[in-house]
Amino acid sequence: MKTILILTGDAGESQEIYYAKYRLEEEGWQVRIAAPERRAFLSVVHDFEPGFDTYTEKPGYRVSADLGLDECDPGRFDALVLPGGRAPEYLRNRPKAVEIVRHFVEAGKPIAANCHGPLLLFAAGYGKGETMTCFPDLAPEVRGAGGEFVDRDVVVSGPVVTVRGWPDNGPWMREFVRLLKAT
Repeated sequence: MKTILILTGDAGESQEIYYAKYRLEEEGWQVRIAAPERRAFLSVVHDFEPGFDTYTEKPGYRVSADLGLDECDPGRFDALVLPGGRAPEYLRNRPKAVEIVRHFVEAGKPIAANCHGPLLLFAAGYGKGETMTCFPDLAPEVRGAGGEFVDRDVVVSGPVVTVRGWPDNGPWMREFVRLLKAT
């Protein structure tokens, strides 16, 4: 049985956390959620408001973190999920979070990154020479990491699957499940 880690935090996007969790559990795999601390927290839901160029954050759902960052051993997991929202922006400043992501990058284990999730990949040294997608406003960060940004629903580059945001959850998990079954 595969064991998959979802790495998120207080500003994690509900729709990306729960869609990934339940879709991967449908395959019979064990999914654990790690956050800065082992506790319940309120995630966010991003929504676009007419007349505004960006999204708004609204209170989402309660998420129970199974593990705190300090108790997370990435060697025990077969794959990593990085939901978006603002959580990756904050987590990339936490050495333990970056260490966890770096383990998956260096080991070549499957990684699924949604929306702002690639920010953690860049902090862990991933991106140079890679083609990926993410929230379109992060295209300069992709280029800054030495990668190529493409604006499409899903991109698979080796063991990494990226998408622009929660509207692309279906293609995201379709390709990630396909990748996991192939490994």
